[in-house]
Amino acid sequence: MNEEIKRAFNILVSGGIILYPTDTIWGIGCDATNEKAINQIYELKKRVDSKALITLLDSPAKLNYYLHEVPDIAWDLIELADKPLTIIYDDARNVASNLIAEDGSLAIRITQETFSKTLCQRFRKPIVSTSANISGQPSPTNFADISEEIKNGVDYIVNFRQDEKTNPKPSSIIKLGKSGQIRIIRE
Repeated sequence: MNEEIKRAFNILVSGGIILYPTDTIWGIGCDATNEKAINQIYELKKRVDSKALITLLDSPAKLNYYLHEVPDIAWDLIELADKPLTIIYDDARNVASNLIAEDGSLAIRITQETFSKTLCQRFRKPIVSTSANISGQPSPTNFADISEEIKNGVDYIVNFRQDEKTNPKPSSIIKLGKSGQIRIIRE
């Protein structure tokens, strides 16, 4: 795994995009502060850039750097989550402008999975994590289900966990308002 972390890290640092295992389904990722790399992901997925992408962090302690304010309820939700949880927060900062939704929000998931967490720790910045599919097509549940178009469109494919057949699910998604209102987007 360490060699794959190094290779993925080098691609992220150079502004490239990777195909990698996450705490949910396989993801397409890049440096969340690199506008050009994020544009490449939108182009690869054939996705309009008004549909924001998810960002991974390795620790809740880093939330304050990427958000103007973290609602108090967020800390409880993160601590009590028994499966991967993406939270959409208001007033994002310190990431590429094309990663922030039109309303100023940013979707963040704290990953607990070994590879993606270690990569985030090593990279020291958030990493984009969007499903490895063309927009509008079903999300692949395993590496074998990822289309050749996606595989050929990334700069590096992580050679780790490719043989797993666990049928993971995408994360739950919750939108948190500034005053703690909760809206469930995906269970």
